[in-house]
Amino acid sequence: MQRHPVLIPLSQEHQRLLFVCRYLKNDAAAYEGFPLETNAKLAYIVKVFQEVMVPHIQKEEYLFEVCAGRNTEIDNIIKELEQEHQHISRMYSALTENTGIIEAMDLLARSLEAHIRKEERVFFEKLQTELPDVLESIGWT
Repeated sequence: MQRHPVLIPLSQEHQRLLFVCRYLKNDAAAYEGFPLETNAKLAYIVKVFQEVMVPHIQKEEYLFEVCAGRNTEIDNIIKELEQEHQHISRMYSALTENTGIIEAMDLLARSLEAHIRKEERVFFEKLQTELPDVLESIGWT
């Protein structure tokens, strides 16, 4: 299904974040221009979280708020996604405190990737099918 125009910016951000997930994984291939040194990876994820992830989550939280209370199945998905946002944020916050930083980055990358896939494949699809009128009322495109 083609993405609703309101969801396209979020899907584009998801694409960037999925690249970050691939880059942060323990078994990441070398990407031109991206160092594989642990501290450089950590600096990159800090930058991406500040510049992309924080505003992205804020937009999604607004989307959750606008869509909540209209469909029980969507409400259940929203609850799961909100819990995942909190979990991912805690994992990110704990990166600098973690002695096993390589494993922590790998776990964060895999958790974030699964979360994004759920948003794209389940939540966005359900919104487009069940709440197209609500998506039409959102004016951030």
